[in-house]
Amino acid sequence: MYKMKKTILIIITLCCMLPAISFAQRGSVSNVRTDFSSKDYVDTMATMVWTGVNMSGQLPLGLLREWFTPNLAVGTGVNIKTNHNWTFDVCFNYMFQSSLRDTTAPFLGDMVDDYGRIMDGNGRTALGVSFEGRYCYVGAGIGKVIPVNRWKNSGIWLRYSMGYFTHKIRINDYDHQVPQLDGDYLKGYDHRSGGFAMSQFVGYLFIQKNRLLNFYGGIEFFESWTKPNRNYIFNEGSTANAKYKFSGLIGLKIGWNIPLYEKKSVTTFYYK
Repeated sequence: MYKMKKTILIIITLCCMLPAISFAQRGSVSNVRTDFSSKDYVDTMATMVWTGVNMSGQLPLGLLREWFTPNLAVGTGVNIKTNHNWTFDVCFNYMFQSSLRDTTAPFLGDMVDDYGRIMDGNGRTALGVSFEGRYCYVGAGIGKVIPVNRWKNSGIWLRYSMGYFTHKIRINDYDHQVPQLDGDYLKGYDHRSGGFAMSQFVGYLFIQKNRLLNFYGGIEFFESWTKPNRNYIFNEGSTANAKYKFSGLIGLKIGWNIPLYEKKSVTTFYYK
């Protein structure tokens, strides 16, 4: 019993001494400084994983410029940043809010007359039909964050990605009165196409020192080479010998990052 009491006493004594030992060790290194508010604070490049959302306003180029007006886009993805500030990601972007430039264009075939009107099954002008441009992009990318000040996880972000791009005319017949747009007939008019694409982003990535405020913004470019996915298009015929056509997008992009993981590192700061 005496030995047990002695053991318990030693353990209690050691527990009481630990704070003092810790304080003594901190005091012995008087030149260490970890105050975030200090002008001498320097962030440390860390391995991070984040997801997030982004939004863009884009101008079409090439084939898309002939068909559609400017569009909006939303996206998401998962990013990995290494402790050397290289980034790797997978991403998805969905483009919308783009309308047709000309509803009398030949790619709509015999669905419209010379005045751009669509006739319903009763011989009257169909008022419940709308046309929109819709695009999707799925890709994987690599990038580099170049610090410009003491926040080493923030800086100029250069990113390049490759993936698959698809676009089509989304045709909505809200009243269901146009026979040409029933069932599979619709596919003969939507000009759905797809193919290889690349994107480049140049902007600034900001990651707050306490990781609560994380965002980026910049300019993004898309280049794609697509051909029809449909076997037959009414105004063109068979697509068996269709060639790839160039399309592009350029726009301003902003995004908000949601941290998922960070490999902590210890940074030591010294007085001069």
